[in-house]
Amino acid sequence: MKAPRHGPGPATDQDKAAPEPDILLHASVYGELRRRFITGQIVPGVSLSTRRLATELGVSQTPVREALSRLAAERAVDIRSKRKVGIPPMTSQRFDDLLRCRLLLEPESAALALPAMSRARLAQLKTIDSAINDALAAGDVDAYMRGNFDFHFTLYRTHNFETLNQLIEILWLQFGPYMRVVYGRVGTAKLVDQHAIALDAIIRGDEAGLRQAISGDIADGMGLIGRSGLEPDRPATN
Repeated sequence: MKAPRHGPGPATDQDKAAPEPDILLHASVYGELRRRFITGQIVPGVSLSTRRLATELGVSQTPVREALSRLAAERAVDIRSKRKVGIPPMTSQRFDDLLRCRLLLEPESAALALPAMSRARLAQLKTIDSAINDALAAGDVDAYMRGNFDFHFTLYRTHNFETLNQLIEILWLQFGPYMRVVYGRVGTAKLVDQHAIALDAIIRGDEAGLRQAISGDIADGMGLIGRSGLEPDRPATN
């Protein structure tokens, strides 16, 4: 049996590979806040308190502040001071910008997933879509939002183009807080089930049909917001 190493001594390769506890904590806090943004659990119009978030997560304010700084770099939050952290306003210009980027990137990611699609992954997508329908029937907005995210990213992550999906996640981060507004209207909206159309296109190996279904899903969902209620665009400053 190998004798235990006493004292600080030189670091072994195993020691070097092990992540520091603080790094793991900060990554965990960032991951949790990121998830809340993407699934719309953090909503517009509410000031974010680092103290309250730290209490909810059971951590100090330091990793929360660091996570919010990272989210600010991804344009998910607007930090004006230590006590003024909020969601950036959704102007019509920003809305159009996010919509255009989603329509450019997400159908492409779905198309790249098609050649790598397995029976197991297709079955997983069908299960997620069934759960979405159940959530919609029950009026469970939170479950609906989680399911919608799971459906899209289970599809996109079928391929190995990680940078593409990271870019898409940043778009979801920026729009996520407004998704609750969208999904709150889904229950009364008569929309085409684009997920079912996407699944049918996958089964048939129809790339054009899959692209069209994902584009339609994005346009339908974001279209529920419309242009009404968006904040006016700010004039450009030099």
